[in-house]
Amino acid sequence: MSPAVRDAAAVDDVTSSYDPGQYRPGRTITDWEPENDLFWKSIGKRVATRNLWIAVPALLVAFVVWQVWSVTATNLADVGFSFSTSQLFWLTAVPGLTGGTARIFYTFLGPRIGQRRFTALSTLVLVIPLIWLGIAVQNTGTPYAVMVAIAALCGFGGANFASSLANIGFFFPKREKGNATGINGGLGNLGVSVVQLLTPIVITSSVIALGSAQHKADGTPVYLQNAAFLWVPVLVVLAVIAWFGQNDLKVASTPFKQQKVIFKRKHNWLMTWLYVGTFGSFIGFAAALPMLIKTTWTPIDAAYTAATYAWIGPAIGALARWGGGWLGDKLGGARVTIISFVGMAGSIIGVINCMPSNGAGGNFVGFLLCFYAAFLFSGIGNGSTFRQIPVIFRGQHLKNLTEGTPEYTKALKQAEMESGAVTGFTSAIAAYGFFFIPAMFANFAVTSALWCFVGFYATCVAVCWWFYARKGAESPS
Repeated sequence: MSPAVRDAAAVDDVTSSYDPGQYRPGRTITDWEPENDLFWKSIGKRVATRNLWIAVPALLVAFVVWQVWSVTATNLADVGFSFSTSQLFWLTAVPGLTGGTARIFYTFLGPRIGQRRFTALSTLVLVIPLIWLGIAVQNTGTPYAVMVAIAALCGFGGANFASSLANIGFFFPKREKGNATGINGGLGNLGVSVVQLLTPIVITSSVIALGSAQHKADGTPVYLQNAAFLWVPVLVVLAVIAWFGQNDLKVASTPFKQQKVIFKRKHNWLMTWLYVGTFGSFIGFAAALPMLIKTTWTPIDAAYTAATYAWIGPAIGALARWGGGWLGDKLGGARVTIISFVGMAGSIIGVINCMPSNGAGGNFVGFLLCFYAAFLFSGIGNGSTFRQIPVIFRGQHLKNLTEGTPEYTKALKQAEMESGAVTGFTSAIAAYGFFFIPAMFANFAVTSALWCFVGFYATCVAVCWWFYARKGAESPS
């Protein structure tokens, strides 16, 4: 018998040993062995890929909801809202606070409830703050406290990331986790750019307007509600697709009392520190950049510039995340993570040197290019750190065990569970960067805040090198 015929027969044997019905869309899967090459080739890859590509657009639009205030806040003063610059920065920051907090709960609830059900429900619930936002921006008398409440609810869009990444990780084998989470996280992160790119376009269109126009000082009509109402039907459609098209993995359903063991793991906290540096910077800079451009570069047409150029940085970072996961698979996550922090530190030093002094001078083009570089390196680091996590926990749990033994199988399942929980938890804490970075710009000198980031990146380089990259490191990854 030829090797090709023998392989085909083996695939048939594997396929026949599982119930094909459980792998159909909308079903709960009880048997899942992505590390089994025959299972992966015959069944697993097709099912995992379907779940991944349904998760991506749902996560992208969730990021749209999370970041909608980064653009909405820049337009409120133009149509008559009497909020101060500090208050506007706080409106961009509040979704980060609620998003980060909700991510902690979503991390543990997501795998417990299941990819299909949790994606559908967490996507559908985002309709509520969008409808409220669309109504509120049509009335310049809307109290600031109401705006803060809406911004807080929009933060739940960011929480979807934790459950999505934790769930998707279970579907893929070790060798493809970096690429899969890079695709899911990277393309999901594109929601930041999508909202910053499309909002200035849709708010000037009367074609899709639902409600009354607001007017700028020169009489130009705008429809701020479009930025919210546009996404309501999209969310409903994506929730329906997730409900009927994805699967729940039984293997991922773990009670919190078992998942909470990660709080005793040193590497949970170390990787959280590193991910705060990468994703915390990415999402914080994305939230703050439009307002930073508008309030820092007053001699130019800042409103136009913010709308025109701010979205490019998050787009670069989101796409780079995919590359960071792939590079981590090829070169080692720790090496790539160190490169990303060195690049981020250098980029922010460049930003500082391009800033105007006392409202004059500066180099706007250099400012933008250096910020774009910071987004690039943060995106690469986002992908590489998430590649490190499963490698670290497999190494910790499978050390000195023989593959194929009951002990190995049990340890592998524990490693998968812990790495999924750590992935979600690190993303939860890092999401607070969305809150703290705009808040720092609202309350401190911009250059002082930027120097703080450079110092923090230096500590991240030291941590990653000592524990994960140097010769003889505790957990090479």
